[in-house]
Amino acid sequence: MAATVRIQSDWNQVLRRNEGEAWLSCRSPGKPTLYGSLTCQGVGSDGIPEISASEGFVVNEITKILCIDISSGGGLGVSSSTDGTMKVWQAANGEIRRLLEGHVYDVNCCRFFPSGLVVLSGGMDAQLKIWSAEDASCVVTFKGHKGGILDTAIVDRGRNVISSSRDGTARLWDCGKSACLGVVADCGSPVNGIALCVADNTVNLGSPEKAPSEREIGTEGKILLLAREDKKLQGVGLQSRQPVFLFVGSDAFNCCTFLSSIYLLAGTQDGNLYQLDVRNTKAPVQIIHRSGAPVLCLLPYRDGFIASQGDGTCFIIQQDLDHVIDLTEADCDPVYKVATWEKQVYTCCRDGMVRRYQLSDI
Repeated sequence: MAATVRIQSDWNQVLRRNEGEAWLSCRSPGKPTLYGSLTCQGVGSDGIPEISASEGFVVNEITKILCIDISSGGGLGVSSSTDGTMKVWQAANGEIRRLLEGHVYDVNCCRFFPSGLVVLSGGMDAQLKIWSAEDASCVVTFKGHKGGILDTAIVDRGRNVISSSRDGTARLWDCGKSACLGVVADCGSPVNGIALCVADNTVNLGSPEKAPSEREIGTEGKILLLAREDKKLQGVGLQSRQPVFLFVGSDAFNCCTFLSSIYLLAGTQDGNLYQLDVRNTKAPVQIIHRSGAPVLCLLPYRDGFIASQGDGTCFIIQQDLDHVIDLTEADCDPVYKVATWEKQVYTCCRDGMVRRYQLSDI
């Protein structure tokens, strides 16, 4: 019979405070129960608490959640962390259903395919993986990037997927053949985030230099947005691989999204939110600036969008900026990622917590 470990129920709250202490115990069959404690010795520069343990207990590693997503039906969530694993959980109560193991080091991004039964992930090990959320098996591994993968996008129903990397490239992959179909863009600078959309028919996406592979499914008429570390936001025709526009911002672009086939939004390291019209990107439609903290995530929501920043702020802005809702509780810890399903908003934060917010009618 295995040993049983018990820990104070509110340990995750207590150990975020300097000198906070939580009890734990270990009971092994035939042996006296061992009682000890965990104590927070402070918080490191990376925001991770430094925890010491007593009575022979050892804290081997403290992980943080980097990314989350919610399935199309709203029933399942997936989260990725710095220990190389992902968890699939019930969105309603957080109950863990599956543990996905196979990456080495940080898993930077994860998302469900439209079916809600398959997960796409990218890690610092430069690998892109596809998983079954039903049995936790890894069914495909893509290799080809020379740096950590920072973001992904799924083309239509998912026969093709896209990844962006620290190596400066965005690549298109064939899921059925487990092969790279081509480099969509080679930027010479890390591509921190990407977004995909059907382009407005007035936008010139260019023509491919050679006939696309028959394995490319659903790439025609789409524009890929690239948020680059070198302060540039770039639009590229997905099928043509031709540049559509290049916009220079105030700092590194961390994330980007489309609000429609015409309007896009991108966030920078110095806290600027740029709204652009893809038909004319010479000057932004508007610049929104709420704080100087890095913009970490952007997501279209109803008639507006949700943004999260490195100072713990997460907010919903409705059309024309006349309605702002702040999502609280993160307490100055960066909010890395936001996911939504209907009126529910989920966030993941540096403190290791996934929070769910229930919104009323906006």
